[in-house]
Amino acid sequence: MTTEIIGTEAGDARITWHPARQARLVLAVSHGAGGGIEARDLRALAEVLPRHGVSVALVEQPWRVAGKRLATPPKTLDAGWRGIWPAVTRPGLPVVSGGRSAGARVACRTATELGARAVLALSFPLHPPGRPEKSRAGELLGSGVPTLVVQGGNDPFGKPEEFPDGTYEFTEVPYGDHGFAVPKKADITQDEAVAVITDAVVKWTGSLL
Repeated sequence: MTTEIIGTEAGDARITWHPARQARLVLAVSHGAGGGIEARDLRALAEVLPRHGVSVALVEQPWRVAGKRLATPPKTLDAGWRGIWPAVTRPGLPVVSGGRSAGARVACRTATELGARAVLALSFPLHPPGRPEKSRAGELLGSGVPTLVVQGGNDPFGKPEEFPDGTYEFTEVPYGDHGFAVPKKADITQDEAVAVITDAVVKWTGSLL
């Protein structure tokens, strides 16, 4: 694992690399508006994917590196993501653009522009909780590249049945909330829920090669 600071128009971003020994693909993935790269799904992907030929670059947006508590506006998030892109393409491999929640929106909005091989959208915030009329489906449907959505079955930002038809692939994490946490009384354990995520991403990234 190595860490580097990357200067962007939005400020300094930080990339923590989890390299694969014989990498065939890079997954550059960022956090949401309410947390960092310590999220359970991001940690799990960084641990599992390198064993399957995918180097993982966990990206911390400039607002997070600067110690701010609130995420910056979408245009600033996009600027930060554009700024780190040369670093994640440096290995000369195809790059999957990914993120959780707000980070997933950034990945969708910029995928075609940056030449991403595909998009991984974790806990895509289809709408604000309780506000289905404020749909962000256009961002997801407009990614322009192969896309995998991994969504909790009980995510208040968009339950699986609320997602529109499209060409993207979809994996549901049963009982999962926006952070993929599952109730103690659920039919699956927390570890099993996380395995649903990593298994789906391993299979999907393998299909991209």
